[in-house]
Amino acid sequence: MKTALVYNPEIKKYSFGKGHPFTSERFEIFINFLKTNLPNFKEYFEEIKPQPATEEELKLFHAQEYIWAMKKASQGIVLPNIFQYTTFDNLDPSTGYLPRGIEEATRIAVGTSLKAAQLVFEGKFKKAISIGGGLHHAKESFGEGFCIYNDVVICAKKLLQKGLKRILILDTDAHAGNGTCQAFYEDNRVLFIDLHQDPRTIYPGTGFREEIGQGKGEGFTINIPLPPRAGDDAYQYCFEKIIFPLTREFRPEIIIRNGGSDPYFGDGLANLGLTLEGFKMIGKNTKKLAEICQGKEIDLIASGYNQKILPLAWLALISGLLDLEIQLKDPDEKLAPSKNSKLMETKEIIKELKKLLKKYWKCLK
Repeated sequence: MKTALVYNPEIKKYSFGKGHPFTSERFEIFINFLKTNLPNFKEYFEEIKPQPATEEELKLFHAQEYIWAMKKASQGIVLPNIFQYTTFDNLDPSTGYLPRGIEEATRIAVGTSLKAAQLVFEGKFKKAISIGGGLHHAKESFGEGFCIYNDVVICAKKLLQKGLKRILILDTDAHAGNGTCQAFYEDNRVLFIDLHQDPRTIYPGTGFREEIGQGKGEGFTINIPLPPRAGDDAYQYCFEKIIFPLTREFRPEIIIRNGGSDPYFGDGLANLGLTLEGFKMIGKNTKKLAEICQGKEIDLIASGYNQKILPLAWLALISGLLDLEIQLKDPDEKLAPSKNSKLMETKEIIKELKKLLKKYWKCLK
């Protein structure tokens, strides 16, 4: 069966301006790279162009007042209270205002992820890849971290609305998915597992292992904070000791994975230690996890801040997920940390995490 590649070229408008870390050429660069380096592209993928998300879909998570503010600011209307709705890192550095048209572009990103989720939910594809999805920092009434609307949350809420009872969200972005975490912190229908760099060393400063959920959701938020320069083996250890056992016990009906290339050792905005082989490993592990739910997986990819690496790492993720035979080589291989970089520190983190979680999960006892 082919994989759905959900992509709307209009997502190129999702850009925060010259000099900002997040600019939109990433999407076209990747699509061109994918088609160039996978000559039999059409054997593996069916390209699907989605529609932008509707206001009703946005309201599955976001407050009406916030949507209104983002629309107005995106049209060039100066809001004197803009910092009530967003942080400065979502503003165009050359103007100090919300980038014109960014709200419409974010609707495209959300619509892309919703279409991917719909295709998998309806059984038309086992797997669907959203190019532009994974905007995991946006909260109900607040935008931050280059994220206006949170497509990860909206996706999951839409699937819950359709009747699913158990969803796994696996966040492999280098930064903790604070918006997604907050949305499901009291919800036991969503198992949220977040692998990220130690929050003491990176934005957004949340995602400590003690953050495990509350109320009905206590024990269903799993934060795995990795030490800077954590390498491929450290990630694999987290999958083997935490992610695989919990997923088997939880038995999700569908998996949503989000995250791009920023855990790469030369990313620029983060300081983790994955190589291209490490990204392929994440894809392979995600594929294996999805066997628990008949292969049903939605992959959301947008992040990464080294444009030389970004298309390579995105393709490495996808090649692992789909078992594609393709050779990828780290351009700066000599600068990579060792495969077992920070493995001992990671083992200690996992040991402490198990102590926190064992009363909620039989597999960790």
